[in-house]
Amino acid sequence: MANKNKVRTAPARLTHLDARGRIAMVDVGVKAVTRREAVARGQVAMEPATLAAIIGGGLAKGEALAAARIAGIMAAKRTQEMIPLCHQIALDVVEIEFRPSRDSSALEVEARAVTSARTGVEMEAMAAVSVAALTIYDMAKSIDRAMEIGAIRLISKSGGRSGEFRRANETPWPRRQSSTRSK
Repeated sequence: MANKNKVRTAPARLTHLDARGRIAMVDVGVKAVTRREAVARGQVAMEPATLAAIIGGGLAKGEALAAARIAGIMAAKRTQEMIPLCHQIALDVVEIEFRPSRDSSALEVEARAVTSARTGVEMEAMAAVSVAALTIYDMAKSIDRAMEIGAIRLISKSGGRSGEFRRANETPWPRRQSSTRSK
Protein backbone atom coordinates (compact mmCIF):
# COMPACT_ATOMS: atom_id res chain seq x y z
CA MET A 1 0.00 0.00 0.00
CA ALA A 2 1.38 3.39 -0.98
CA ASN A 3 1.89 6.02 1.69
CA LYS A 4 -0.17 9.03 0.60
CA ASN A 5 0.74 11.05 3.68
CA LYS A 6 4.32 11.96 2.89
CA VAL A 7 5.89 12.90 -0.43
CA ARG A 8 9.54 11.91 -0.87
CA THR A 9 11.80 13.57 -3.38
CA ALA A 10 14.75 11.19 -2.99
CA PRO A 11 14.79 7.39 -2.73
CA ALA A 12 14.20 6.25 0.85
CA ARG A 13 17.16 4.83 2.76
CA LEU A 14 16.43 2.11 5.27
CA THR A 15 18.06 3.29 8.49
CA HIS A 16 18.40 -0.17 10.05
CA LEU A 17 20.81 -1.39 7.36
CA ASP A 18 24.53 -0.66 7.38
CA ALA A 19 26.63 0.19 4.28
CA ARG A 20 26.91 -3.53 3.46
CA GLY A 21 23.15 -4.15 3.75
CA ARG A 22 23.33 -5.91 7.12
CA ILE A 23 20.84 -5.30 9.92
CA ALA A 24 22.20 -2.75 12.39
CA MET A 25 20.92 -0.72 15.31
CA VAL A 26 20.85 2.99 14.52
CA ASP A 27 23.42 5.07 16.42
CA VAL A 28 21.32 7.82 18.01
CA GLY A 29 24.20 9.15 20.14
CA VAL A 30 24.82 12.08 17.80
CA LYS A 31 21.15 13.14 17.67
CA ALA A 32 19.86 16.01 19.76
CA VAL A 33 17.58 15.34 22.69
CA THR A 34 14.17 16.77 21.80
CA ARG A 35 10.63 16.36 23.06
CA ARG A 36 8.98 13.71 20.94
CA GLU A 37 5.37 12.60 20.82
CA ALA A 38 3.53 9.93 18.86
CA VAL A 39 -0.14 8.99 18.66
CA ALA A 40 -1.28 5.64 17.27
CA ARG A 41 -4.74 4.14 16.84
CA GLY A 42 -6.34 0.78 16.12
CA GLN A 43 -9.65 -0.95 16.55
CA VAL A 44 -11.31 -4.11 17.76
CA ALA A 45 -14.42 -5.03 15.75
CA MET A 46 -16.95 -7.19 17.57
CA GLU A 47 -20.58 -8.16 17.95
CA PRO A 48 -22.84 -5.40 19.35
CA ALA A 49 -23.55 -7.47 22.48
CA THR A 50 -19.80 -7.81 23.11
CA LEU A 51 -19.31 -4.06 22.81
CA ALA A 52 -22.19 -3.49 25.23
CA ALA A 53 -20.68 -5.97 27.73
CA ILE A 54 -17.27 -4.29 27.54
CA ILE A 55 -18.67 -0.77 27.94
CA GLY A 56 -21.05 -1.84 30.69
CA GLY A 57 -18.45 -3.77 32.66
CA GLY A 58 -20.41 -7.00 32.26
CA LEU A 59 -17.58 -9.39 31.44
CA ALA A 60 -16.89 -12.44 33.58
CA LYS A 61 -13.15 -11.61 33.69
CA GLY A 62 -13.78 -8.10 34.99
CA GLU A 63 -13.14 -4.55 33.84
CA ALA A 64 -11.76 -4.91 30.31
CA LEU A 65 -10.96 -1.24 29.68
CA ALA A 66 -8.92 -0.89 32.88
CA ALA A 67 -6.98 -4.07 32.14
CA ALA A 68 -6.36 -2.97 28.53
CA ARG A 69 -5.18 0.48 29.64
CA ILE A 70 -2.64 -1.02 32.04
CA ALA A 71 -1.51 -3.59 29.45
CA GLY A 72 -1.01 -0.86 26.83
CA ILE A 73 1.08 1.24 29.20
CA MET A 74 3.17 -1.78 30.16
CA ALA A 75 3.72 -2.65 26.49
CA ALA A 76 4.95 0.86 25.69
CA LYS A 77 7.42 0.64 28.57
CA ARG A 78 8.79 -2.69 27.27
CA THR A 79 8.78 -2.05 23.52
CA GLN A 80 12.55 -2.51 23.25
CA GLU A 81 12.09 -6.08 24.52
CA MET A 82 9.61 -6.93 21.76
CA ILE A 83 10.98 -5.05 18.73
CA PRO A 84 14.62 -6.08 18.23
CA LEU A 85 16.16 -2.79 17.04
CA CYS A 86 14.20 -0.35 19.21
CA HIS A 87 16.20 1.72 21.66
CA GLN A 88 15.32 1.72 25.32
CA ILE A 89 13.93 5.15 26.13
CA ALA A 90 12.51 6.81 29.22
CA LEU A 91 8.86 7.64 28.67
CA ASP A 92 7.45 10.84 30.14
CA VAL A 93 3.85 9.71 29.69
CA VAL A 94 1.76 7.02 28.02
CA GLU A 95 -1.99 7.53 27.73
CA ILE A 96 -4.51 5.00 26.44
CA GLU A 97 -8.05 6.05 25.50
CA PHE A 98 -11.03 4.11 24.16
CA ARG A 99 -13.97 5.18 22.00
CA PRO A 100 -16.81 2.78 21.34
CA SER A 101 -18.53 3.01 17.97
CA ARG A 102 -21.97 1.48 18.11
CA ASP A 103 -22.49 2.19 14.39
CA SER A 104 -19.55 -0.01 13.35
CA SER A 105 -19.69 -2.22 16.46
CA ALA A 106 -16.05 -1.56 17.25
CA LEU A 107 -13.89 -0.24 20.03
CA GLU A 108 -11.28 2.30 18.91
CA VAL A 109 -8.03 2.32 20.89
CA GLU A 110 -5.67 5.31 20.88
CA ALA A 111 -2.29 5.61 22.56
CA ARG A 112 -0.13 8.68 23.08
CA ALA A 113 3.51 8.35 24.07
CA VAL A 114 5.83 11.24 24.97
CA THR A 115 9.54 11.39 25.73
CA SER A 116 12.48 13.74 25.75
CA ALA A 117 15.08 11.65 23.97
CA ARG A 118 17.30 11.16 20.93
CA THR A 119 14.84 8.85 19.16
CA GLY A 120 11.11 8.80 18.58
CA VAL A 121 8.25 7.02 20.32
CA GLU A 122 6.24 5.78 17.34
CA MET A 123 6.90 2.14 18.15
CA GLU A 124 5.97 2.63 21.80
CA ALA A 125 2.60 4.14 20.80
CA MET A 126 1.97 1.36 18.26
CA ALA A 127 2.94 -1.36 20.77
CA ALA A 128 0.60 0.20 23.33
CA VAL A 129 -2.35 0.11 20.91
CA SER A 130 -1.57 -3.45 19.82
CA VAL A 131 -1.35 -4.89 23.33
CA ALA A 132 -4.36 -2.92 24.58
CA ALA A 133 -6.40 -4.35 21.67
CA LEU A 134 -5.11 -7.87 22.37
CA THR A 135 -6.13 -7.46 26.00
CA ILE A 136 -9.66 -6.45 24.97
CA TYR A 137 -9.78 -9.62 22.88
CA ASP A 138 -8.52 -11.73 25.79
CA MET A 139 -11.02 -10.24 28.21
CA ALA A 140 -14.02 -10.82 25.90
CA LYS A 141 -13.08 -13.94 23.90
CA SER A 142 -15.37 -16.14 26.01
CA ILE A 143 -18.39 -14.40 24.47
CA ASP A 144 -17.00 -13.45 21.03
CA ARG A 145 -14.11 -15.36 19.44
CA ALA A 146 -14.80 -13.69 16.08
CA MET A 147 -13.50 -10.27 17.21
CA GLU A 148 -11.05 -8.70 14.77
CA ILE A 149 -8.12 -6.46 15.62
CA GLY A 150 -6.98 -4.14 12.88
CA ALA A 151 -6.29 -0.74 11.39
CA ILE A 152 -3.31 -0.13 13.69
CA ARG A 153 -1.60 2.99 12.40
CA LEU A 154 0.40 6.07 13.31
CA ILE A 155 -1.86 9.14 13.52
CA SER A 156 0.77 11.76 14.28
CA LYS A 157 4.31 12.30 15.48
CA SER A 158 6.35 15.34 16.39
CA GLY A 159 9.92 16.10 17.36
CA GLY A 160 13.24 14.99 16.05
CA ARG A 161 15.00 15.66 12.79
CA SER A 162 12.16 14.38 10.60
CA GLY A 163 9.71 16.83 12.21
CA GLU A 164 5.94 16.54 12.05
CA PHE A 165 3.78 13.80 10.58
CA ARG A 166 -0.01 14.00 10.43
CA ARG A 167 -2.10 11.26 8.83
CA ALA A 168 -4.48 12.73 6.29
CA ASN A 169 -8.08 13.05 7.53
CA GLU A 170 -7.27 11.95 11.11
CA THR A 171 -6.32 13.87 14.20
CA PRO A 172 -5.45 12.76 17.73
CA TRP A 173 -8.35 12.77 20.14
CA PRO A 174 -8.54 15.64 22.62
CA ARG A 175 -6.83 14.72 25.89
CA ARG A 176 -8.42 14.86 29.31
CA GLN A 177 -7.01 17.31 31.83
CA SER A 178 -4.02 15.83 33.59
CA SER A 179 -4.49 14.78 37.20
CA THR A 180 -0.90 15.80 38.00
CA ARG A 181 -0.70 18.65 40.47
CA SER A 182 2.30 20.90 40.94
CA LYS A 183 3.59 21.08 44.50
